Amino acid sequence: MDKVTEQMKKLTELDGISGDEREVGRELENLLAPHADEVVRDRLGSVFGKKAGKVSGPKILLAGHLDEVGFMVTQITEGGYLRFTPVGGWWSHNLLSQRVAVRTEQGKLLGLIGSKAPHLLTNEERAKVILLKELFVDIGASSRAEAEEMGVRVGDPVSPVSEFTTLRNGELWMGKALDNRAGCLLAAEVLRRLSEEGISHPNEVYAGGTVQEEVGLRGAATAARMIEPDIAFALDVCTSYDTPGMESYAGSCGIGKGPVLSVLDSTMIAHRGLLKLVTDTAKELSIPLQFETSMAGGTDAGRFHINGAGCPSLALGFAVRYLHSHNSVMAKQDFEQAADLMVAVIRKLDRTAVEAILR
Repeated sequence: MDKVTEQMKKLTELDGISGDEREVGRELENLLAPHADEVVRDRLGSVFGKKAGKVSGPKILLAGHLDEVGFMVTQITEGGYLRFTPVGGWWSHNLLSQRVAVRTEQGKLLGLIGSKAPHLLTNEERAKVILLKELFVDIGASSRAEAEEMGVRVGDPVSPVSEFTTLRNGELWMGKALDNRAGCLLAAEVLRRLSEEGISHPNEVYAGGTVQEEVGLRGAATAARMIEPDIAFALDVCTSYDTPGMESYAGSCGIGKGPVLSVLDSTMIAHRGLLKLVTDTAKELSIPLQFETSMAGGTDAGRFHINGAGCPSLALGFAVRYLHSHNSVMAKQDFEQAADLMVAVIRKLDRTAVEAILR
């Protein structure tokens, strides 16, 4: 594996559901610190590396989000099984017989999501969507007392377990939590290029990751208040429409076809001036762009753009297959092109350019 793929593997295999992002935050800080003037955190755990090209220049925020979708223990049954609630959006049929990790105060426990055996299902049950409340986690405990002795408590976070790998000779990345460790790594990669390659930029860059995006863009609000950016980019993912069964949907984004710009979602309408700057820059670099419009979700840009008196913001990222499951797929090429594009955009964002965007 090349270095950036190894970094992606390490980040995705860490556990970090919303509200329990500490492990991921520490690893992202390790990636940011060598290339930053300083590392800053808000009180919820969002972490950013600051690099000043020009101290008096505008503040540019690049943010992935540290958290992944997962679960939380809500009950320990008399038989030692764990009932749970989703943290973030899940489709229950993606969960049957999948492995999970329960993080307790005594350490991690491997578990398996179980349900009724197919042999025992009625015809009516076979035809319906399984409810999440009907599923449970089996950690091998024989009783509630044994599960508690193993360290399990109500409120413990539960994360998907999936080993990162590649497809098509390394061209495609596959694993859990690409949503949105890919955005976090993109922020770190842009900061690395600005530092190691000695690329000048007329601004102060804050690159890193927020917490609790999957449960309401919460870390985006606190991070924006802390940094007070002049321009903000949410580095995130979107649905890929290039798989069977998606033909009837209006979206056209697919993996390997270039970075994606979100023009409209449930939390934000893209800032027209910033959108033009990014699309013009992509054209100059011959980087293909894809455009997404969907009211089914949102990104941290939904909080960034309403911070203070307003902050021109844009969501940029990658098309990803099989979002919010134990295994997603994206193209490494899309990541590399997004990094090229963001570096070029940052080099343009001096005070004059920011004022022009606002007009």
